[in-house]
Formats: sequence, structure tokens, C-alpha cells
Amino acid sequence: MAVLSRDDMAPSRRGVLQAGLCSAALAVPLFADLAGRAEAAARPGRTGRIGPAQVETVRAVTDRVADILDEFGGGHARPMAAAFLVNSVGPWLTAPASEQMHREMLSAASDLTYLTGWMAMYERAHGLGQRYYVKALHLAGEAKDHLTYCRTLRGMSLQASSLGYGAKALELADSAATAAPAAGPRLVAFLRGQQAHAASLTGDRHTAITRLQEAETALSKADSRRESIGGYDASAYLFHVSHVLYEFQDLPGSITALNSSLKAQPRQERQGRVHSHALLAQRQFELGHLDAACATWQRFLDDYTEVSSARGDAHFATLRARIRPHHRAKSVRALNERVRAVVATKA
Repeated sequence: MAVLSRDDMAPSRRGVLQAGLCSAALAVPLFADLAGRAEAAARPGRTGRIGPAQVETVRAVTDRVADILDEFGGGHARPMAAAFLVNSVGPWLTAPASEQMHREMLSAASDLTYLTGWMAMYERAHGLGQRYYVKALHLAGEAKDHLTYCRTLRGMSLQASSLGYGAKALELADSAATAAPAAGPRLVAFLRGQQAHAASLTGDRHTAITRLQEAETALSKADSRRESIGGYDASAYLFHVSHVLYEFQDLPGSITALNSSLKAQPRQERQGRVHSHALLAQRQFELGHLDAACATWQRFLDDYTEVSSARGDAHFATLRARIRPHHRAKSVRALNERVRAVVATKA
């Protein structure tokens, strides 16, 4: 982990890391093969003995990084996470500790590593994201942390689905559900939503709809607590509904669900809005609703100018390519004026 994160926090190495490819044929280590590998006491090092304060620090930093990700984008948040993994978490993982405290540190480290992998995936550095995910699986297994292990598998399924690997996405989503501990309703919804999306990518309508219904039922039983890692709410559920409907060629239904998802989305989740508005505009454009698409792209730009996001940059490039043939339309002319200002700002 230290070598991977040290390279990730260095600008000169980040381009090399991000050029790596995600392997759809990756063999995923089973939880049972990883569990219990943690030693009763880690190897002594220069760091003093760790206790609850160090574990709580890792968890608190993970929460803060997740907040920065939501508000300002992975381009800002991931280097911070990589630096913390190298400078603090790495030494604490090899510091003297009781067996219980070492396991708790492994668990906290696996959560932050999972989040860092998720950010790399979101920044379209898929090979790097996969390497972080695999490391998170190993840390979670050593900690006997079923929750982070299955959450990481679910993240790997999301990565596979974003790359169009439907069968692999479904395999990983089903593995995450199988590996889950006695799950509370929010975790069940979190897992079923991804299973639904992955099933739709394989053309399995029955399974996709069944999993959506299970996600909706589970979510209705969940409390209102917001989780910074692995949270799932009405907005996320409706986002999955939109994906499933889109895969089955219900473009109007997909647009309606995505609009509803955006209305339910927490205000602080700016990076999520960038992605959702971009998808909505593209689907409106696909339906032939140029003025509506331009209005949505205007809302996309409201947030895009405030975040650092490679996926946002890709959406911005798509926006410019889509509107270019329609430059005479009034709504496009107004949008183009703003696009030129954004280009100057982002340059």
C-alpha cells in the first residue's frame, strides 16, 4: 500500500499510474482465504505503540476526505488520502499494538483504501482504482471486516459496469451480496441497487426489476442516518432506477427517474450532481429535447466550475461535441457563451 500511495501522491508518477488498465479477468481473493492473517502484534518500528486514538484519527480523516470529495472533487481529495495513507496509516499498520487494536487499524485502513480506490475509479484511473480495491480487500480480510470487504466488491462491480463489463459487474455484485454479514436494510439496499444495474447490463430484465424492488423495500426500512462511506439513499436508488430503465430502452422513464434522483440529492454532493446533470443532459439530447438538454447543461456548469474531476472534464468534452452541430439554435448560442468562459477559467 505504501508504494502505491506514495506514487499516487507524486504528480510526476500519477500519470503513469493512471495509464494502467483495469483487468476484467482479475481473480478476486475470497474473504475466507484472507481472514485471520493479522498477527497478534505488528512488527516493531519507529512509530510508538498505537491505540484507539490513532484508529479514530484514521476514521475521522476518512470522513473528512469523503466530504471534500463530495464538495470539491476527487482531483483534490485523492492526493490528500494518498498522502495520509503513506505518512500516517502505513507506519501505524506496522507499529506495536494489541491484536484487537491492530485489527481495528486494519479495518480503518481498509475503509480509507477503498475510498481512495473509488476516487481513482471516478477520476477514470481504472487500473489504479483496481489496485487500491484489491489492497482494500486484503486489509479487510485480515481485519475480519466483512462489511468493508463486501463494500469493496460492490465498488469493483460499479467499476466494471462503468466500463461496460456487464457479466463481470454482475459477478462482483452478487459476490458482494453473498459476502455481506447479517446486513442492515441500508446495506441491503446499497447492494441490491448495484445488482439491479449489473443485471440490466446483461439484459436480464426480471432480475434487474426484482433487485430494484428489493432495494426499495430495504431502503424503506432504513433509518435517516447519513453515512460518508457506503451510504445509500432515495437519490442513489432513483439513480439506479434510471440506469435500469435506460438499459431497457425506456429513455423517457430514465429521464424522469434521473430528474427525481437529482431533486432528492443532498445539497453538499456537488460532485455527484456534476455526473447526474451530465447524464440527464445527454439523455435529453438523445431524446431530441435540445432546449431541455441545454438548460440541464447550464446546471451542470454551475457545479463543474467548482470541482476538480476527470469524469467532469470528460462530460464537458461531450457537451462541447454534442452542441457543436447545433450552434445556430438560440439555447446553444447562450450555452456556448458560457462554455467559452469556462474554458478560459479551467485552462
